Amino acid sequence: MVIAVDNEKTASMSDVDPRLSAFEARINRGEKIEPADWMPDDYRQQLIRLIHVHANSEICGALPEGKWIPHAPTFKRKLALVAKVQDEVGHGQLLYRAAETLGPSREQMIEDLISGKSKFSNVFHYPAESWADVAIIAWLIDAAAIINQTMMAEGSYGPYARALKRICYEEAFHMKHGYEMCVVLAGGTRVQRDMLQDALNRWWTPIMMFHGPSDKESKHTTQLVKWKVKLKTNDEQRQQFLRQFVPKMLDLRLKIPDKSLRYDSATETWRYDDPDWNEFKKVVNNGGPVSHERVEARRLAHVDGLWVREALTAHANRQPIPMPERN
Repeated sequence: MVIAVDNEKTASMSDVDPRLSAFEARINRGEKIEPADWMPDDYRQQLIRLIHVHANSEICGALPEGKWIPHAPTFKRKLALVAKVQDEVGHGQLLYRAAETLGPSREQMIEDLISGKSKFSNVFHYPAESWADVAIIAWLIDAAAIINQTMMAEGSYGPYARALKRICYEEAFHMKHGYEMCVVLAGGTRVQRDMLQDALNRWWTPIMMFHGPSDKESKHTTQLVKWKVKLKTNDEQRQQFLRQFVPKMLDLRLKIPDKSLRYDSATETWRYDDPDWNEFKKVVNNGGPVSHERVEARRLAHVDGLWVREALTAHANRQPIPMPERN
């Protein structure tokens, strides 16, 4: 599904095809590209790939937290978690709709997910082992997602940007909810603090991988930035995450599980242990600890919901009943 971009080929196309020159000029002026507008096939395919993965991630992202709804420690936490999970599923629907404007059908995208053909974010291939995992996911994973999504919300494709505006608004509430949970756990009993630290220890590496391979490893970043689908590279997003959230983690007296982590004032960047990108590739290709469980849960939900889809189709296709004539 992913089409590699040859920059030299694209440059030569720009010389030959005036449509590409006009397209890139519009992007450089800050205009939005709409579904009916002409666009290069590479641009279309890259957007389909990104939005499809994002939609899958919202749907699968509801699963690790959703399993904790029956075990929430208070009724307030249960209500908040139910609302969050509902929001995530709704985000998936918005994103499938945005992807449909580029050609693929929602049915085909969902089929690709439940058959294991398409990908979803690396962080959702891991289990949520404790209540503290729910807090870390809601705070730090949603924080990393907001950094990515607020940037993409200013991107060049109109339907995706507009969907992300609403999604980011709701994700901001999720992040605050997660941070408040972490604050409570960090200020609680020794057992609670240890549980929070253990969750951070297990989630740190997946979070550091969240924004994707380093710029030197990424195949797509250069072209995506050129066409303003993305306004920041993967490494730039990772640095933004570290700048914003490392101080907050330290304020909660959490120990960050990276012995190399330090701020380099000369370059104004954070130094850290580079994740194992081979592990990342294995995980996102459904080789993670609970990848099969996630895909199977979506498959079963799809099968169980068949009667709803059939009923809706029948309702949409029903013939109007003619009214009897009045004498």
